Amino acid sequence: MTKILLVDDEPLLLDSLEIILTYSGGYEITGKAGNGIEALSLLSKDVPDVMLVDLNMPGMGGIELIPKVHAEYPDIKIIVLTTFYDERSIAHAIAGGACGYLLKDSGKDAILSAISQALSGRSVLDQKVMQKLNAMLAAGASDAGAGDAAANGTSSAAGNGTGTGSGSAAGAAGNGSSGRDTSDSSSAAGAASSSGESSGVRINLDDYGMTEREKEICRLISEGCTNSQIASILFISEGTVKNYVSTIYDKLGEHDRTKVVLMLTRMV
Repeated sequence: MTKILLVDDEPLLLDSLEIILTYSGGYEITGKAGNGIEALSLLSKDVPDVMLVDLNMPGMGGIELIPKVHAEYPDIKIIVLTTFYDERSIAHAIAGGACGYLLKDSGKDAILSAISQALSGRSVLDQKVMQKLNAMLAAGASDAGAGDAAANGTSSAAGNGTGTGSGSAAGAAGNGSSGRDTSDSSSAAGAASSSGESSGVRINLDDYGMTEREKEICRLISEGCTNSQIASILFISEGTVKNYVSTIYDKLGEHDRTKVVLMLTRMV
């Protein structure tokens, strides 16, 4: 049974999510919080496997809550579920430790898929969020003269989690009816669109002088794995992983993890 904590200041949405997850089977709602302060209080009593978190809430919003939770409970998978997908919100949420970023018009299947992929160690982003991240990367790389690294890629490191569910959470909260979900939810933190509509240049890690071990770590980073998860997978210490990651950043000439993940989704 997967334990989930819901954090949002809209009671109807909280109730809707609880109904969706409860009737889907395999999920236990450990609590419903109206803001970050309430969420931290609930966490001290029962630690969930997954948190669905809104960003804009009174008292303490998701932007402030996410890094606090990630620091104290690093094993919790944090998925943002919000109406906001501006550059600041996306960057802060991902940098703070969120492994997923969905919009509130996501369908039931998209939400369930995001939870499943998060539990398997993958990152999940709504299609609109991916497009925004790609634009952010392109702009940032252009400013830095990075050229090729800014080009949009065509592959998702962890595969697609496209939702074709029977209704959005917000819609269900309003009237319990269902509608076609049109928001694709793809994995890998910032992976590019799966449509193949891109002229992006692929990255050959050999050109950056990567060792075989560094290539292996690059692959895991591109799949959204944290340093702790990489250490467990490769049976090495987290300190050793951090050293490898630092070297990889130096070789790629980029030290922002979100941008590094985006670059590595274009590996060959």
